[in-house]
Amino acid sequence: MSVTRNLFERLFLLLFLCFPAVMVPAHDGHRAVDRVPDKRLYGATAVLDRIVLSFVSDPATSMAVTWRTDSSVRHGIAQIAPADHGPNQEKRAKTWEAKTEPLDAQLGLAHYHSVVFAQLKPQTMYVYRVGDGINWSEWSQFTTAAISAKPFHFIYVGDAQNDIKSRWSRLIRQAYSDAPKSAFVLHAGDLVNVPNHDGEWGQWFYAGSHIHRSIPAIATPGNHEYTHGTLSDHWRPTFTFPADGPAGLDESVYKIDYQGARIISLNSNEKVKEQISWLEQTLRENENPWTIVTFHHPVYSTAAGRDNKHIRDHWQPLFDKYRVDLVLQGHDHTYGRSGQMKYENIAKGAMARSADSGTVYVVSVSGPKMYDAQDQDFMLRVAEDTQLYQIIRIDGNELRYEARTAIGELYDAFVLRKQSGRPNQLVNQIPDTPEYRRK
Repeated sequence: MSVTRNLFERLFLLLFLCFPAVMVPAHDGHRAVDRVPDKRLYGATAVLDRIVLSFVSDPATSMAVTWRTDSSVRHGIAQIAPADHGPNQEKRAKTWEAKTEPLDAQLGLAHYHSVVFAQLKPQTMYVYRVGDGINWSEWSQFTTAAISAKPFHFIYVGDAQNDIKSRWSRLIRQAYSDAPKSAFVLHAGDLVNVPNHDGEWGQWFYAGSHIHRSIPAIATPGNHEYTHGTLSDHWRPTFTFPADGPAGLDESVYKIDYQGARIISLNSNEKVKEQISWLEQTLRENENPWTIVTFHHPVYSTAAGRDNKHIRDHWQPLFDKYRVDLVLQGHDHTYGRSGQMKYENIAKGAMARSADSGTVYVVSVSGPKMYDAQDQDFMLRVAEDTQLYQIIRIDGNELRYEARTAIGELYDAFVLRKQSGRPNQLVNQIPDTPEYRRK
């Protein structure tokens, strides 16, 4: 064996050990190829990535941005300026120093950087970029909220969870194409399948791409963001959410007021009873005409054997007392939407609907993992094996809801109308589309 060949084989072995790959069989005479490993696809580098906007305080005067690099980038900075028609943002931009924290992730040590832009002007478009002072992201844009109630809309999705890059990408991009000027995207838990799988978080950012950079995320954790009772190591470094919840639940239990609506994230994975006092205070002090609550595990389950009675017993009486309008959930990997539900009707049967008052509950799924649905009296609309996104519009005394499939087809719709001194009026607008059920 020649020296050259021996050196070549040693080099090949070294590369194989450093970059393990899965061999894909040859087809039609073509040579076999290797699967590119997650380390190369989603590992942190000096090139910044995983940029995501979020709310941390008043959406009218602030915005948070978070991003990632490898550990060689020891500090980050961000620049922001009011948007205008020209290309010279640098001349007008204000520079902000980032908070930097390490995360020893599955694919290697990374640094997560975050900035909270403050003292912004309401209802104003801004351009921003993030970087290290030499290497920069592109300039992206967002618009701050209005100070008071004003029409807006947002996107709501249930579990992405599995095959995120392959099978969730088209769904979230279709939702964006239908509602590109959404105020935010609300994720009802199980963004990933394995809580500390760095590659899956990489897929989530790949799928959302520039959407995360221009439309803020509101996310509540699902059970797949937990391992052995502990929230994913990625959650708090990845997002910058309000830290106004009960002790030990920072950035998973929080509230955001947006143009006449209070959006409340609860954590249905742990300390359910301990959230009651905070929830009641948050609802009691709410001066917004609309109240929307999100958490992962449904109050009324669409799947057999998955009832969450403890959540219903602890939280639903407060939803009734303070007239919560809408509850957005995930977890059951089917679609189910209720009429107006009240806790006091449980004595008449756990699934009894109220004739003229109560809260509307939704369970939805956006990813490819699907379960069976169990027909129950509370469900006015149900679907199986169907990826869905929801567009919710609030305008004065009306809330308009649409559920659409991955190809943009309208699947469910209703209107909630505020009535002075009376409960909400629910007007169902279910399309003629047949229900999608497993055969």
